[in-house]
Amino acid sequence: MSVLVTGGAGYIGGHMTLGLMDAGEKVIVLDDLSTGYDWAVLEPARLVVGDMGDADLVARLIEEHEVDAIAHFAAKIVVPDSVVDPLGYYLNNTSKARTLIETAIKGGVKHFIFSSTAAVYGETSSEPVSEETPLAPISPYGRSKLMVEWILEDASRAFDFRYVALRYFNVAGADPQGRLGQSTPKATHLIKRGVQTALGMYPSMEIFGQDFPTRDGTGVRDYIQVSDLIDAHMSALGYLRAGGESIVCNCGYGHGETVKEVIDVVKRVSGVDFKVILSPRRAGDAAAVVARADRAKRVLGWKPTRDNLDAIVRQALDWERRLHNRLPGHKP
Repeated sequence: MSVLVTGGAGYIGGHMTLGLMDAGEKVIVLDDLSTGYDWAVLEPARLVVGDMGDADLVARLIEEHEVDAIAHFAAKIVVPDSVVDPLGYYLNNTSKARTLIETAIKGGVKHFIFSSTAAVYGETSSEPVSEETPLAPISPYGRSKLMVEWILEDASRAFDFRYVALRYFNVAGADPQGRLGQSTPKATHLIKRGVQTALGMYPSMEIFGQDFPTRDGTGVRDYIQVSDLIDAHMSALGYLRAGGESIVCNCGYGHGETVKEVIDVVKRVSGVDFKVILSPRRAGDAAAVVARADRAKRVLGWKPTRDNLDAIVRQALDWERRLHNRLPGHKP
């Protein structure tokens, strides 16, 4: 049997591919390479370049490779872009996911792991955020992901099909072995932007808002190391294969760092005191978004072990340097 990873040439999907290979799983990666890279898929994983909404292609892969589980990462993920191009996001994130799920069920795939997001909660005042927090996404991106959760919920009731949906908070860092990291040129993640600024790719970076009701006035976020996140996916796969019921779980550490604290760590780890511009807060930015992840630990048996911001920043910095060597002329 094998695992099909959609979006497996990207950041988080690529780390899932590594995690599966490290566990001795046979891995088939399906990616259209719109944001991923073919070199991110290491042997013995097999890369198939194609669209996860292509039902004939997915059906053929399921049959040829005896796929028993799908880990679905392929999606458009930039929130502001989703506001400008909502129909594109609903097509890619929701409509094609619905086709993928239908094709999986028809092909006899019983286990499905879905890459969801904390954006399904919207502007919540809850801290920390639990899975019972009301769902009120404020962007087409968040809505498109929540729709897929609903599709999975309904499908699991109608068919012999079970899923785990993992709602991520702020994913950061890189593979501790240095095999992969965040490679998207225009990624807006705080830590990636910080290390890019430290390396001279940007002349400065901005802090949006200094008047939040937090310990230093800047926003607080829960930063989860990417390999710890993949461990949650591997735990989910084992849980489903052991007969576990469908479930939704948050993935985070349960505490957060402020923007200023993150920037201070980037400066300390890199040894570069770069320029920081203070700007007004952006519309819709919450003061604090921190996960309650007790369910993933209790039900899936997830045991995160990499909760160290200095190490996370160092991994991101080291990977950014490797990325420059791999892609000469690479620009943000």
